[in-house]
Formats: sequence, structure tokens, C-alpha cells
Amino acid sequence: MAAGAFAIRKLDDADAPRWDAFVRATPQASFFHLSAWRRILGEEFGHRPHYLYAERGGDIVAVLPLAEVKSLLFGHALTSTPFCVYGGIAAAADAGEGAIAALETEADALARRLGVRHLEYRNMTPRHPDWPRQTIYVTFRKQIAADDEANLRAIPRKQRAMVRKGMANGLAARFEDGVEDFFALYSRNVLHHGTPAMPKRFFARLRAEFGADCESLIVDDADGRAQSSVLVFYFRDEALPYYAGDVPRARSLAANDFKYWELMRHARARGCKIFDYGRSKVGTGPWHFKKNWGFEPTPLAYEYRLYDGAGVPGNNPLNPKFRLLIATWKRLPLALANAIGPLVVRGLG
Repeated sequence: MAAGAFAIRKLDDADAPRWDAFVRATPQASFFHLSAWRRILGEEFGHRPHYLYAERGGDIVAVLPLAEVKSLLFGHALTSTPFCVYGGIAAAADAGEGAIAALETEADALARRLGVRHLEYRNMTPRHPDWPRQTIYVTFRKQIAADDEANLRAIPRKQRAMVRKGMANGLAARFEDGVEDFFALYSRNVLHHGTPAMPKRFFARLRAEFGADCESLIVDDADGRAQSSVLVFYFRDEALPYYAGDVPRARSLAANDFKYWELMRHARARGCKIFDYGRSKVGTGPWHFKKNWGFEPTPLAYEYRLYDGAGVPGNNPLNPKFRLLIATWKRLPLALANAIGPLVVRGLG
């Protein structure tokens, strides 16, 4: 596949090290552009990956990770990237618009061959002002100061008091070797919110694929009982707390505020300079929590190319058509929800 001075190629295993080296060196790229997601999406969820890159003179100059998601319940899409908050094209500063246009042309042709209803780019910044867009998602990112005292002072007074309350309650943070404690807290929490849990093997796979760049932090109470958890990714100089869970008692203990404070301390010691609090839906509880920590929301530019009269998808808990399903899911026994949840969640992307 050629376009002008660029060759558009599909990633294979042999080229994965080159792809990852490009991603790590390119400011536009994110943790979710790494090639390991290609294996994870294909092998854990059965989503067919189509990882495209533009090459010039033997060098990768732009990448576009894509995966096909096909579900009777949630539709048929080509997405960059399923289960990830960031995606779209990441290009070198000197790539030029030609490389980006060539990748987008190939992605559009692929979407049409597959017969999807829409092509989705989960961009951090807008690229196509004339494309339909999701407007409900924002991200929260903030610099980490060079010392713990400065980071604590940067937390607004009310939430800083919650961090100190957690300390006074004798809470302690630790990193677990596997995902057992994390998953127990996470799966209970998502059931409480009426959404299906990702399978435990998925989290184990994340730990295996990303190694030291993926950790599971647990907060225990004074008696050593797990109260709150978070699975965090590290990329370049960023810390990205991504999946989280807790028990109802965690709020009264201030375990969640304590958890993120301990993670910020650990990230600073590790050399991180950016704390990426992750994606939230505008006006929801997590959105308010992050705002209360002094983080300002930045709208995410999720852009869509629609086919055959399709509309912008609404596969999120705020969609009224899922209200009954969510209410029913909340009443399921935890073991049953964890058993059938992976069959449902794989189609969400």
C-alpha cells in the first residue's frame, strides 16, 4: 500500500520493537499506542487488530492502532483504541500531513471493507472539526512537583484534610504481586455501579505484558483488611491510575484520597512528572472527585466517521436505554456477575 512518498504497512510481530521505540519517542503517542495492546485485544477479547503505520525511507513516521469490535448488543466499529482512553494517529513532528492523510485514507478504506457502522479516533486534541464528536468525556492531567510537601500543599484544603484523615486512621499502602486483592475490590465496585467487570485474566495479562510499568496498589485499614485499590500504568514520565475499586467503608476511612496521595508519592519517587487522573464523564462522581483534587478537566476529542446513516454511538452508562440493564445488573450476585460480565464487556470496547 503506497501513498506518495509514504508506504502504509500493517504491524506484525517482527516490527513491534520498531513500533514501540517510535511510540516512546513521540510526544503525540500515549501508553495506549504501545504494541502490547494489539496482542491483548486480539487474544483476550477476540477483537481483530489492524495496527497501521506510515513508513518513509525505512523509518516509521506515524502510527494508527485500530481494532475491530463486533457485538450484537453494542454494534460494529473500528476503534482506536478499544478499552483505552487515548488513541488515534501519533505522528513524528516532521511526518507532514501526507503521512497522516495516507493513514486516514487507509483506515477509511479498511472500515468500508469491514462494513463497520463507524470509525472512531480517541484523540486527545481535535483533528476533524467537521466530524461528529462525543462531548461527554474529559481527561485530568497535572504536573507532579519535585517534593512531597509541595504536592500535598497543591491539593485543595478539603481533600488535603481527607488525606490526613486517612493517615490518622492508620491506613497503609502496599503493592501486591498479583491482582487478587485488586480484582476483589474492583469487581465489587463495578457491580455496585451496575456495569460488568473485565475478566480477572485481563488484569493478570496487563501485569504480565507491561511488567514494571503496571502495578497494583492496595490500601489496607489498621487491621490489614483491603479497602481500596488501583491498577496504575507508567509511561515515560507519567503515572496513569486506570482501574480502581473499593468497599463502601473506604469512604468513611478516607481510603480513596489516601490511595491517590500514596500513589502520587510513589510516582514522584519513581521520577514521574505528570499525574494523569484519567477519563471521566462530565458531571459524574469521579469528575467531581478529580476536580476537588485541584485537577482541571480537558475535553477529549473522540471523533467519528459514520457509515450507512449510523449515529454517534452511546455505549456508556449515561445512555437512558441502558437504565433497566444497569438496574438489573446491580442486583446480580457477585459470583454470577463476574462469570457472565466478560461476555458482555468485550463488546463495549
